[in-house]
Amino acid sequence: MSNTAANSQDFDIVVVGRGPVGSTLANLLGLCGIRTLMLEREAKAYHLPRAVHFDDECMRVFQSIGLADAILPHLTLSPGMRFVDAEGRLLLDWPRPREPTAMGWNLSYRFHQPDLEAVLNNGLERWPHVELRTRCDVFALEQDQDGARVRYEDLATGRLVDISCAYVVGCDGARSLVRRFIGSALDDLGFHERWLVCDVLLREERPDLGDFSVQHCNPRRPATYIRGTGNRRRWEITVHPDEDAVDIVQPARVWELLSRWLQPTEAEIERAAVYTFHSAVARQWRGGRFLLAGDSAHQTPPFLGQGMCAGIRDAANLAWKLAHVIAGKATPDLLDTYQSERAPHVREFIELAIRLGGLINTKAVEAALATGTAQGDGQLKLDVQKPLLGPGPACCDRSLTGRLAPQFRSRDHGRSDDRVGYRFALLCRSGLGTAVIEQHHASLTAADVNILCGEEAGGLDGWLDQHGFDAVLMRPDRYILGAVRRGDDPAALLSSLAFLAPLPSAA
Repeated sequence: MSNTAANSQDFDIVVVGRGPVGSTLANLLGLCGIRTLMLEREAKAYHLPRAVHFDDECMRVFQSIGLADAILPHLTLSPGMRFVDAEGRLLLDWPRPREPTAMGWNLSYRFHQPDLEAVLNNGLERWPHVELRTRCDVFALEQDQDGARVRYEDLATGRLVDISCAYVVGCDGARSLVRRFIGSALDDLGFHERWLVCDVLLREERPDLGDFSVQHCNPRRPATYIRGTGNRRRWEITVHPDEDAVDIVQPARVWELLSRWLQPTEAEIERAAVYTFHSAVARQWRGGRFLLAGDSAHQTPPFLGQGMCAGIRDAANLAWKLAHVIAGKATPDLLDTYQSERAPHVREFIELAIRLGGLINTKAVEAALATGTAQGDGQLKLDVQKPLLGPGPACCDRSLTGRLAPQFRSRDHGRSDDRVGYRFALLCRSGLGTAVIEQHHASLTAADVNILCGEEAGGLDGWLDQHGFDAVLMRPDRYILGAVRRGDDPAALLSSLAFLAPLPSAA
């Protein structure tokens, strides 16, 4: 490999894979001014549905890249999920509130993946320093102390292309080529089941099917019903070990399995495919200048609807760290906090999905029901709390470290994330911001820290009072880095940004 200086590299970052995770990452990098190339093997985005759910945190990330308003018309709110037994009796209820959460968005959205990908990919056109190349089959990666190289075949011409960059991020799915070049094995968390995924388009209204997702915990044939956007509906039905994957996707067999809910005259089958639901986490998410995100780093059963959500969180966590390293504001060691923070977080979600899978397939019912809380009406309800991030950059008071900061309403009725941008933000109680700005202007500017005070954000003072803090330092991905107690100097938080001290030269 030739010695290529960082300032003569073709790109700062090469993203392999144009799914929702890769496109979100590329948009975030574009927002940060990073020269980014996204390589995709296929000519067009996949036209059939795959992922169907994301949450309030993902919508907050889409807000960060300026695309939430464009995505919103394509969404349907989900009222929640119910787990029922073979006779239809309710076992466990997982309701979702209709009002926005502390994130500023609703807790559960249904979507059609091609619609989402279209908005994300069109959003890339806003960034002149971000380029998407399709029909590019990556086959080799190299790296040394000076940078990385990506080799791919242009499938349209047969030409072999050699690209230099600083870092490569594999958003290239469960069979990730980038993961193979890192040499990372997968930790198997023990859940592997074949399911038939059937998407249909209703020809007529079927309000009786309902808007709730329903997990049919039937030992003879576990199944899931999901209401999609518009007239789209999905069923996921377990495939028995002795059943052939080719035979079970034949229309006659599919309609036989759907006959409990739907007749052939009532809908058109859009897709029927057998998937194996896996549970695994990569042991190594970074190998030098190569990194993983999304399904290349982890796979989960779909019972929590957190597969794509986990990948979007990866992108939000990784983008600002890559941007600071590329800009010379942090050492490459900062990138090691990506796995240390994200891996425990995603593993906790996967383990809960596995427990719920034990209820659905009726193999571990008691363990799954133990995740619910008994209500006054005798029903068990599930209330999933987002896990904390794993260990990352150190800070002073870590009482709130690793938790998501709320999004507040600005005095102009806008959302506070729009006010602070994809940057660090010091969230101060009323009366403190002006003094901090006057005394520490140079440090705030060097670290690119914005300030949001109680005078500007409704509810901020009350939230700080609730936790006994005068100020909280929020990261670009909206997670809390640290806080200072009542009466302490909010500027003490700036010392927590020592890992962002300017370096003599870019990494």
